[in-house]
Amino acid sequence: MQSLIDGITETRIPVKPRERVLNTLTRKGTDRPPLFMNVTPQIGRRLVKAVGSDSEEPVDSFFSNRISFPGVLTRLGNDCVAVAATSIIGRPARVLEDGSRIDEWGIRSRSAGWYQEMVGHPLAGVETVKEIESIEFPDPVNPARFRWAEAMIRCYGSTHGIIGEQECTFFELSWYLVGLEKFLMDLAVGEAYVDVLMDRLADYSIRQGCRLIEMGVDVIWAGDDMGNQQGMMISPDLWRRRIKPRLKKVFDAYRSVNPRIFIAYHSCGSIRPIMPDLIEIGLDILNPVQPTAAGMDAHELKSEFGRDLIFFGGIDVQHVLPRGTPADVRKHVRDRISVFGKGGGYIAAPAHNIQPDTPLENIFAMVEAVQGI
Repeated sequence: MQSLIDGITETRIPVKPRERVLNTLTRKGTDRPPLFMNVTPQIGRRLVKAVGSDSEEPVDSFFSNRISFPGVLTRLGNDCVAVAATSIIGRPARVLEDGSRIDEWGIRSRSAGWYQEMVGHPLAGVETVKEIESIEFPDPVNPARFRWAEAMIRCYGSTHGIIGEQECTFFELSWYLVGLEKFLMDLAVGEAYVDVLMDRLADYSIRQGCRLIEMGVDVIWAGDDMGNQQGMMISPDLWRRRIKPRLKKVFDAYRSVNPRIFIAYHSCGSIRPIMPDLIEIGLDILNPVQPTAAGMDAHELKSEFGRDLIFFGGIDVQHVLPRGTPADVRKHVRDRISVFGKGGGYIAAPAHNIQPDTPLENIFAMVEAVQGI
């Protein structure tokens, strides 16, 4: 293991991480694809111990796994650092006797395996527009939310690419508040409150995302999980009628702050039917390009959309990383680079958080393969 760690130190990297990221975003060409890993807390703590980094703990945010452990992950080889608005400092989630947590939105979550699953929805009984209009949302731009992001930008902004996270833009947060089944049914039948809720949450995301852009991030990351393993959670037609116009509004607002900002969109699963629509409304970067989902073949996606999109992800966390050998991982990663990286426009990354059952040797093998070691 020590030899693997020794092989991925900064001294082996001829191009600075920030230069590599910016050249990839502008398709100027670089020595290799940038790397970005995000990990579950279990993996993060194991890496801290293995690599000998300073102790780190997850950040209190909706985007905790994406933005936590920047110290050990940049030491390991990350070329990007992600930042986001956090929960307001000094207002921790309320913990109930059963161990579940209630956050500032009133959403109750419970630990399930390695994640927090939403089990209590404060708007589960909502029926009317008036109810939505009467709700006081948390303040999206309370300065306390951005203290951690400001510190990370001061630390890494001159050396690494900076990604501003707005992953749950309005669709996911809507169903967190209402409940998945009720929200999807009410979305499908056209309940009026759904439009008002999504509009208000889109405005919330715009204010928060625009603040991150003002702080100087290189990429603003929007998104909502719209896909599953076999297809989309809602029909492409429904997405085009109800989600796409609001997402365009979000993208347009981001670019009103910085016309040169790079916009990334995150959606797990099979979303190929809406990829042309995402390009149409101004998308630059697609994440996570889940390789095991239906219709997400790397060769086909690169051929069809590679002129318009930078692909960010594509490394299999369901099978290869947790269950393959280090040799399997190297082969898989080199294949991803040969396909998505052809002609540039690829950020190498796992297609999700690296899961707790992943051997550290496989993580090191992934880094080695990206860095060409």
